[in-house]
Amino acid sequence: MALQRVAVVGAGAAGLCAARHILSRQSSFAPPVVFELTGSVGGTWCYDERIGTYDNGRPIHSSMYRDLRTNLPKEVMMFPDFPFEPELNSFLPHQEVQRYLQRYCQSHGVRPHIRFNTVVESVRPVVAAPQAEQERTAWEVTSSDSSGRQRIETFDSVFVCSGHYSDPHIPHIPGIHNFKGQVLHSHAYRFAEPFSGQSVVVLGAKASGLDISIELSKAGAKVTLSHRHPRLTCPLPAAIQQSSAVVAVEDDGSLRFQDGSVLAADVLIFCTGYNFKYPFLDAPQLGLQIQDHLVSPLYRFMMPPAFPSLFFIGICKIICPFPHFNCQVQFALAVLDGSVTLPSPAQMEDEVRQDLREKEERGVQRHHLLILDQDQWEYCRTLAQAAGFPPLQPFVRSLYDEVWRQRRVHPENYRRLNYGLIDEDQWEVID
Repeated sequence: MALQRVAVVGAGAAGLCAARHILSRQSSFAPPVVFELTGSVGGTWCYDERIGTYDNGRPIHSSMYRDLRTNLPKEVMMFPDFPFEPELNSFLPHQEVQRYLQRYCQSHGVRPHIRFNTVVESVRPVVAAPQAEQERTAWEVTSSDSSGRQRIETFDSVFVCSGHYSDPHIPHIPGIHNFKGQVLHSHAYRFAEPFSGQSVVVLGAKASGLDISIELSKAGAKVTLSHRHPRLTCPLPAAIQQSSAVVAVEDDGSLRFQDGSVLAADVLIFCTGYNFKYPFLDAPQLGLQIQDHLVSPLYRFMMPPAFPSLFFIGICKIICPFPHFNCQVQFALAVLDGSVTLPSPAQMEDEVRQDLREKEERGVQRHHLLILDQDQWEYCRTLAQAAGFPPLQPFVRSLYDEVWRQRRVHPENYRRLNYGLIDEDQWEVID
């Protein structure tokens, strides 16, 4: 049987993981072709001080800021078969994660299969062997390199590993054009010093909103953390005050909050997440709806039921990213090599819609439907059981839960702790 050809879009953590596992299955798969927009591996972990666009006019991809440290410890972040260097602290600066991904790439011989500075312009399904007894979908991938030279190639499968932290989501605020100060999204935030002495309103109190607020306060900014959730009860620096959501900008440029209060500010920073964006895909042709915060229907959060040789890796939120990618990739390859038999397209679609309907009936908002959080453990266990690869070790869940608890209690200091692994079930706090 001919080896299957797989295209991988993106050389971040998910794309490198896909390539590594494809290369380990030489009896079923030809070496992959990895298309990478930039000149480096690592995706969003590649820090770039520039904002806006690259020299070629394309948008800067990374949302990394200079002093970012991971909010999960390396013991939980790592690919299960590739630990971080043991001498490193548990919570790492982004440069160490970038180095880790470079080591992973090198160790598994992925780099020769990456086409750097190459844009994927379109990925479209075509019928391969239309006269055959069983029609088979192939994928026509159109790409162009830095010189503008275009190539059209055909693959048996495509892994979409282009991430979802590069297209800023900016909610509509009535009167925003009246604001007289600086407006930016966290995607364009790099460091705190330029905001010293200024009054800054940060919209959104999830991980990046909280981290950036703490950075700004330490640099001498007066920060208002604006969000629509119950008031945070954890200790925050004195320079951070909390407020309800911003609902409008008044004619004089001041901000009006949900509780009726009004504030004049110098800077407005949106920490409001990112949109899903796949300009190289024709969503309706694939039977997909791609909205700001939802791609649906996707069986197992990966495959359009009508085209189960196209895989989206890593679109779920609130997860242990690298272990999650590792599970998804191995399941996807088991689908392609026939180890996993899928239900019919109609059954897959029914299952996805039923799952989303149940979540909505439980009160989950539409833009939160791809949040897994505590559901991630059963999800990964199901993939491992179906495809016959080792499940995540128990310590991953217990340490993940402990770190979440610490973050809620000590958002400024939880990264001072270091952890060690005792065995597959247990971990310990170490000095």
